[in-house]
Amino acid sequence: MAVAVAGVLVAAGAVTYSVAEDGSADTAAPAADSADAGFARDMAVHHQQAVEMSYIVRDRTTDEDVRRLAYDIAQTQANQRGMLLGWLDLWGLPKVSSKAPMSWMGMGDMADGEDGALMPGMATNTELKKLGTLNGKAAEVLFLQLMTAHHKGGIHMAEGCVDKCTVGVEKRLAQGMVEAQQSEIDLMTDMLKARGAKP
Repeated sequence: MAVAVAGVLVAAGAVTYSVAEDGSADTAAPAADSADAGFARDMAVHHQQAVEMSYIVRDRTTDEDVRRLAYDIAQTQANQRGMLLGWLDLWGLPKVSSKAPMSWMGMGDMADGEDGALMPGMATNTELKKLGTLNGKAAEVLFLQLMTAHHKGGIHMAEGCVDKCTVGVEKRLAQGMVEAQQSEIDLMTDMLKARGAKP
């Protein structure tokens, strides 16, 4: 197990470092206002909330399927978030911007940030607080509904990077996010149906 984990961490580090070498040795780092930098910043924030929601529901239910899904989402998105922030470090770019989220997609006015929902698909602070008060099936249903919306927003943003980003390895990560999160949406739709609820 330890060897496998170490292997994953080494691989992740190699992928992170490869961004600096993507294309050719003299490839210039993306600009601070580029789609590459904007996606890295915004998706890191988006992923952080998914990790938070996953840890909340893990402690609110004993259902093994929901706990397993939450663990997978938390681990995957925490790892990807580390890669995104690592790339910003490699590029020598700030991790925050004075521009509105999703400005790099031409959608800086999409979310007003009210109640903590900084980007489309993100849960509000009120919704997160409510999730933390529920238990059992009620917690499972709200988590699955919130995470479905969250994934839909994440897919939209990742598709934007596939279209607009210029760093090859980042585009490939974004495409992987689209495919993985759509698969999880399909799974969560089935899980909600089994609980008599809709996305």
